[in-house]
Amino acid sequence: MSKKVHLVLGSGGARGIAHIAVIEELEKRGYEIVEIIGCSMGAVIGGFYASGHLKEYKDWLFNLSRSDVFDLMDFTFTKQGFVKGEKIFAKLKEMTGDLNIEDFKIPFTVVATDMKNNKEVYFKKGDLFKALRASVSIPGLFTPVIQGNKLLVDGGVLNPLPIDLAKKEKEAIIVAVDLNGPAEEGLKLPRKSKKETEKKNDIQKWLERMLPDSVKNYTKKIEKPEDEEEEFSLMGLMETTFTFTQDRLTSLMIQIYKPEVLISIPRNIAATFEFHRSKDIYELGKSRCIEVLDKNEN
Repeated sequence: MSKKVHLVLGSGGARGIAHIAVIEELEKRGYEIVEIIGCSMGAVIGGFYASGHLKEYKDWLFNLSRSDVFDLMDFTFTKQGFVKGEKIFAKLKEMTGDLNIEDFKIPFTVVATDMKNNKEVYFKKGDLFKALRASVSIPGLFTPVIQGNKLLVDGGVLNPLPIDLAKKEKEAIIVAVDLNGPAEEGLKLPRKSKKETEKKNDIQKWLERMLPDSVKNYTKKIEKPEDEEEEFSLMGLMETTFTFTQDRLTSLMIQIYKPEVLISIPRNIAATFEFHRSKDIYELGKSRCIEVLDKNEN
């Protein structure tokens, strides 16, 4: 198998921490990453790697608590979204200072979606953090980025796994990391503590306080086999709908463009904002990467 890799990193919120494990395993085995294309969280990880700052970002992620994640949310209440995102990206910029994509040694592409013109937008130069802010803007949650006549949101709206953008060199391979793989029953993860299980997500609690009663009452409960109840809040329904759309688009992209190596991360490993589970996600990403690479190399 060729040692030159075009790396495609898909969208999927906190599950994107698995991308870090994939990059580290590829480097450990002597692969040369000659291009990176990232969407949403895949763009964030790809950008930090291409700029040479992945270690700082990984160390920071591994020390995040649930309350830390909540504290990074600069909530607003507009018709376009609930989170401005400025606080998060100001924190990220503290780690690196100003970065321009064209200065990276590895060609790097960030994928976003222009809602006004219904088309994909690609950032190959310019301010890294402005590009990332556009690429992660989940519609209805993050406020969109306005750039000229463009209204930019998450790249996953149109292309959650942008394999089609890879400009494959001769004798190179495409390695794609899908963060929206099929959910797996009995996924072996550390069990949540009783306190953590009982505690509502802080972001969901904030949203419930802000919404009118007519919307808050739009909550449906279903019974699990163990007679546990799971709430499907407005935010949960939004996230699930977006994930299902990404699933279908990703499946079509894989069928059409067929990467030489596909690493699939089950979507039930973590929800969008469960960054406090970074170590668990990283370890699962590492094991799935090793499994796939071993199979392809033998």
